[in-house]
Amino acid sequence: MKRRGFLAAAVALAAAGTRAGAASGGEAAAAGPGAAAISLVSAPQLRDLLDAERGKLVVLNLWATWCVPCLREIPDLVRIEQELAPRGVTLIGVAMDEPGELTTRVVPFHQKYFPAFRSYLRSEIELDAIASVVDPAWNEVLPTTYLLGRDGKVVRRVQGAKTLEQFRELITAALAA
Repeated sequence: MKRRGFLAAAVALAAAGTRAGAASGGEAAAAGPGAAAISLVSAPQLRDLLDAERGKLVVLNLWATWCVPCLREIPDLVRIEQELAPRGVTLIGVAMDEPGELTTRVVPFHQKYFPAFRSYLRSEIELDAIASVVDPAWNEVLPTTYLLGRDGKVVRRVQGAKTLEQFRELITAALAA
């Protein structure tokens, strides 16, 4: 029951957009205390972020505020990251909303529903520019989640929403590989 209320509110917020939030110089917006900030990220910056996580299993999630299946799986991904962080699992999200929606839509949405989710908003106009960092053949399906091995290479591409148990199984298998 609570989950449906959350999704209804999230979808309504995404559809209507919001006007809350502020950015510093239009590039990054700070979240509330204890929450992750969200900022714009270019393809080269994403490549650098992923390179900095070498040695860990990276779960890279492409999502959007208007994507209902994305909104259903993000809490599960955050939970799995919390459970498996001691085993070297880290989660990075990239919102595929329009770059100009940082302060008007993405930051307020992120702060309200997923403040613990380390995420960025694409700064590239073309969707494919961000995805091509890990997958030149990405077909613009959301949600798409990539499991990147400790060497930084894609171990698995997961398209469409998955359950907590499905993600746990896929990530545990990738850890064992």
